[in-house]
Amino acid sequence: MGPTLDLFGGDDTPQAGRESLGAQSVVLRGYALPDAAALLAGVQIVAAQAPFRNMVTPGGYTMSVALTNCGRLGWTTDAQGYRYNRNDPLSGLPWPDMPAVFDDLARRGAAEAGFPGFAPDACLVNRYEPGSRLSLHQDKDERDYGSPIVSVSLGMPAVFLFGGHERADKTQRVPLFHGDVVVWGGVDRLRFHGVLPLKDRPHPLLGSRRINITLRRAG
Repeated sequence: MGPTLDLFGGDDTPQAGRESLGAQSVVLRGYALPDAAALLAGVQIVAAQAPFRNMVTPGGYTMSVALTNCGRLGWTTDAQGYRYNRNDPLSGLPWPDMPAVFDDLARRGAAEAGFPGFAPDACLVNRYEPGSRLSLHQDKDERDYGSPIVSVSLGMPAVFLFGGHERADKTQRVPLFHGDVVVWGGVDRLRFHGVLPLKDRPHPLLGSRRINITLRRAG
């Protein structure tokens, strides 16, 4: 593991600013705060059309993180593997349209991090509850590795693990708070990353939940 930080000191209020995680990876502290209400409203609209669900991995493991998607493509997993689909496997209908605020924030955040021209076509929305975690993995189900990943945190704080290009590489422990945006791409695009099990530290708006909106160029 990398150096241990004071993960949740003070009142958990995110600080504005920019923190580098690597050559082409950055945390934009509080960047999404002005759009937080609109982002959460967008999540509600998406979930009303395509409800959150706990998917099963090819190995038979039920994910502790519930998810849904919006945009032209949506990420899914089942016994047949990991992939992007145009339609929600539960309803057979196309995934909901990506809310404009999602697209706009992703484009601006990517440009701020040094990736102008980003045009996401897939948005994975994860819902974490106390104990939920995401094991170390690479985002490599996309066809386009030339575009960055833009990840928006809302609700309860979490500890983001950001590693290297091999699973065994050391990881940084990065505290993420309501409104933080992480962007990674270029030489850092395929770095391993994950989320430690969430501690129950309720947020004033979302209670014991964390929403993570992750935007990609998948097609």
